[in-house]
Amino acid sequence: MSLIKSALLPYFQSEGIEAGLDEAGRGCLAGPVVAAAVILPKDFHDKLLTDSKQLNAKQRKQLIDVVKNYAIDYAIAEVDHATIDQINIYKASVMAMHQAVDKLRTPPDHLLVDGNRFISYPFIQHTCIVKGDSKYFSIAAASILAKTFRDEWMQKAAEQYPGYGWERNAGYPTLEHRKAVLSLGPTEIHRKTFHVELKEKD
Repeated sequence: MSLIKSALLPYFQSEGIEAGLDEAGRGCLAGPVVAAAVILPKDFHDKLLTDSKQLNAKQRKQLIDVVKNYAIDYAIAEVDHATIDQINIYKASVMAMHQAVDKLRTPPDHLLVDGNRFISYPFIQHTCIVKGDSKYFSIAAASILAKTFRDEWMQKAAEQYPGYGWERNAGYPTLEHRKAVLSLGPTEIHRKTFHVELKEKD
């Protein structure tokens, strides 16, 4: 297990209740986009917690319990492939984030959003942070919950739709996945508006 020294910050604003938001699955060819909202104590600190993409599956699983045990509140929401096709992946990602905020029992005063743009949630201020999941604990915590939830969702989907390697690629456009789409055809949960091709370098 690799040791990662965390330099994340506990909050963006010292006053009020702050929720970190992040999503998982935006670049996938199949399945839902999943978002999480997490409110952590202002004094929260964990030496391992960072961007979920920098952690292995064992570390992420370990951190699920840390986040859920220490969080003041958290929520997870998903938007399915059909809705993604209808409204586009950006709007679907924001919708999932809004729905996660909707589920919080503790209303936040401020949203700390991973990324460079966001559609305002009614009556709550927000701040977009590029690569926020490697800068703030609450966003990193949201990235852990969103990714682990979605990975488990795709693991179950892999049993129903074998041959696409979802148990390994979680629906991302790996060479294995793209070859499977072109040879087997898309499944019911593939995003029909996402273009699949094989490049020469593959």
